[in-house]
Amino acid sequence: MAAPGIARHLAAFAAGLAALATSGCSTVRFYSQAIDGQAEILNKARPIPAVMQDDGVSARVKQKLTVVEDARRFAGAQLELPADREYARYTDLGRRYVSWVLFAAPEFSVEGKTWWYPFVGSLEYRGYFTEKAARDEAKRLQAQGLEVYVGGVEAYSTLGVFHDPVLNTFFHRSDAELAEVIFHELTHVKLFLPGDSDFNEAFATANAEAAVRRWLRSKGDRAALTRYEIALAKDREIVALLLATREKLRQVYARREFSPEQMRARKALVFAQLHTGYLEIRRRHHGDSLYDQAFAKPWNNARLNTVSTYNDLVPGFERLLQSHGGDLHAYYTAVGKMRHLSKEERRKRLTE
Repeated sequence: MAAPGIARHLAAFAAGLAALATSGCSTVRFYSQAIDGQAEILNKARPIPAVMQDDGVSARVKQKLTVVEDARRFAGAQLELPADREYARYTDLGRRYVSWVLFAAPEFSVEGKTWWYPFVGSLEYRGYFTEKAARDEAKRLQAQGLEVYVGGVEAYSTLGVFHDPVLNTFFHRSDAELAEVIFHELTHVKLFLPGDSDFNEAFATANAEAAVRRWLRSKGDRAALTRYEIALAKDREIVALLLATREKLRQVYARREFSPEQMRARKALVFAQLHTGYLEIRRRHHGDSLYDQAFAKPWNNARLNTVSTYNDLVPGFERLLQSHGGDLHAYYTAVGKMRHLSKEERRKRLTE
């Protein structure tokens, strides 16, 4: 599912946008790796029907592609998502992740560092098609005193700039979770507001989760729907804990009377409470969580931002969908109208 140490839906975010933004960035090296990485994805893509007829392709890959095709059809017919030309081809990259993304934040701030890209505006992450490039940049930022986090990414969207293929990196997940990735990325193609990562990712997250429920109900697969809801419930508890931790840290960092040593001590206490809270949630729930791997490594301000970006505004979108009685056309119209608001006005409306 998600890369180790990254929240549930971070695996499904548009990390490649950072890699595709190849003008106005700081180095030719960044340009080169971005172009080469995207070219590899497109050049290796094969039509799914051809892959399904290839005796050299494993049964597992063919089964996952069958799920993708079913989800695509449902997305176009029932969800008003632009599925016609997206995910109609398959690329096997021969590696676990398609790209790696870098998050960074100051030692005493929960506000992440941002990078500006043409067409998509400011984003709180920077994408690379090689892990080494991401970690080299992370070391450079660490030397400047920033906290950093690098994580592998399984999927992303180019927002319709290219017709994105299905990647082998999608397949480390259940069928319901795989469908969620497809719905998430197609939501990005439908609507993406430059410079507002929190809005874009929360919209895609909320829309994809609601879409999976509709998809499983349409198939009459109650058992899969139950498993999906149980997994979401546990993950939601953990997300709430992480967001509360981020807010606690925000309050600690606002205490200007603290010395750096006092600030670090209180920060360590908040992260210790986070770990204790996670163990309590795990004790009360059966089964593994997609966050279990995340808690095997230390948390910092940069890692917390990987969670807030994808989840902070999700409840607002869920309330908006509910207010329209589940009518997707009315819901999408209401969401689309928010493009005319400022980032602050959108956040206010979704958190009221």
